[in-house]
Amino acid sequence: MFRELIRKNKQLSMEDCVQVLKNETRGVLSVLGDNDYPYGSPMNHFYNEDDGCVYFHCGNIGHRLDSLRKHDKVSFCVFDKGEKVEDDWALRVKSVIIFGKIEIIDDMDTIIDIVTRLSYKFIQDDEYIKKEIEGHAHRTLLLKLIPENICGKLVTES
Repeated sequence: MFRELIRKNKQLSMEDCVQVLKNETRGVLSVLGDNDYPYGSPMNHFYNEDDGCVYFHCGNIGHRLDSLRKHDKVSFCVFDKGEKVEDDWALRVKSVIIFGKIEIIDDMDTIIDIVTRLSYKFIQDDEYIKKEIEGHAHRTLLLKLIPENICGKLVTES
């Protein structure tokens, strides 16, 4: 159902894909938006090794959520900061694209668990995280991206 990568020699292993998803903090989540226009927005994410899904937090209103309620298929793209190619201006960049379906989660225990784990990607301050969750969790939803296809690629800029 999903296209295979044409340049197989550039394909990342699943282990490398997981490392990019775990280590990077942001990617672009794309949905089928208003009037069937693609709508991509930068999102913080948490890759859960326990279930192989990617989680995002969001508010309970807005364009993205309206679109997801109509059409649950999405793509998510994340890439690393790249590493410098020796004696060249170019970078080697690892990117991962996931195709899958979104499930909207409103269970407060799950929201608190995942948002707490996501927060630790950015800050190690327990009190700050607790305060933010207490102040905002009641108006937060969780988006669970259930992957149907994950593909990664290593590209050298040129």
